[in-house]
Amino acid sequence: MSKITINDIAKEAGVSKTAVSFAFNDPGQLATTTVEHIHAVAERLGYSPDPIARSMTTRRTNALGLLLPQDIASAMQNPFYAQLIRGIGHICNDAGKTLMIVPPLRGSRLKAIPHATVDGFIVVGLEVDRGEVVMLRRRSVPFVIVDSVAPDDVPSVNVDDRSGARAAMRHVLELGHRTIGVVCIESGKPGGRKEYTGTLGERLLGYCEALDEFAISPDDPRVCFVEAPSSWQGGREAFEALWGHEHRPTAVVAMSDILAIGVLETARDFGLTLPDELSLVGFDDLPDARLMRPALTTVRQPVEEKGRLAAELLVAAIDGDAPVQHRVLPTELIVRGSVIQIG
Repeated sequence: MSKITINDIAKEAGVSKTAVSFAFNDPGQLATTTVEHIHAVAERLGYSPDPIARSMTTRRTNALGLLLPQDIASAMQNPFYAQLIRGIGHICNDAGKTLMIVPPLRGSRLKAIPHATVDGFIVVGLEVDRGEVVMLRRRSVPFVIVDSVAPDDVPSVNVDDRSGARAAMRHVLELGHRTIGVVCIESGKPGGRKEYTGTLGERLLGYCEALDEFAISPDDPRVCFVEAPSSWQGGREAFEALWGHEHRPTAVVAMSDILAIGVLETARDFGLTLPDELSLVGFDDLPDARLMRPALTTVRQPVEEKGRLAAELLVAAIDGDAPVQHRVLPTELIVRGSVIQIG
């Protein structure tokens, strides 16, 4: 069978090709009865609009893009992204949008952007001095930044990372721990934690503020900072580095739950009894956190709500009908069984 075209629809419906185009791309130009008649004819003939041709006409794809910092396989190993996508999905459903997951192309988010047929992006962990921001601005593509500081004219959604991290470290210190491993999310910067900005910078600052409350310097040899990719394997590598350190920690504070879970399971592989021989705190409160043994003490952030708000702000930015907003959501320390009193 030959492909049904708008010419066939127009002939069968007794209208012009322009009317058919309006019926699918700008129905407000036609009477409701005309639109319904054209759609009925199209359905009877088995016609479906070509999405590429339609987007060229409307200059819209009806798709939101989620620009990831990692390849899809690595990102999906972290339950954080499942929760974030769930929140985005609620808004996509309500707004009649689809979602395209956009990983780095050959290791570069900059290369991925031009190939994504979307109306705008939710960008996770993108620092404002990166080339991606320049490209998105140059292409006049709406975008919302999640988990990073945004320019004044770019919407953003963050959480109170600083107070959450401060509460996590303070909890460990209040229970007597002084030999502490801090597992930081790898930044990729040559200066390591000295060059942290955005979310990583805020969490690091919170940890250091709590240490300062107890008159402990971040440079104290009993406090060991290590960097690792935010993954289970990253947590494993971090534990091995900390356990080989001159001052073995009695507690580990991790910048993400997935890192903490990697630390926990690797410590158990090394024969440690948790929390008796090692206490542990995460950040996120992923669903797996309460299922671990011991259940993981962690900082709860509303990940699903973060995704929902980011998608709402992006839809508004695409429609151009809302002021720029910078939303900061609260965090909460959730005390479970993975930290014990010592000393």
